[in-house]
Amino acid sequence: MWYFSWILGIGVALGFGIINAMWLEASGTFARDDAPAPTLSTTEDSST
Repeated sequence: MWYFSWILGIGVALGFGIINAMWLEASGTFARDDAPAPTLSTTEDSST
């Protein structure tokens, strides 16, 4: 049954890599321009 833990470990590692890449893409780390990505919590938009 060693193969079960091996496959489970590979699945966890792949899942961690995919989630990490999605998080970095959402945070603007992979942006090509020099400007940072806009944040969701801005105080300027809450005045309406």
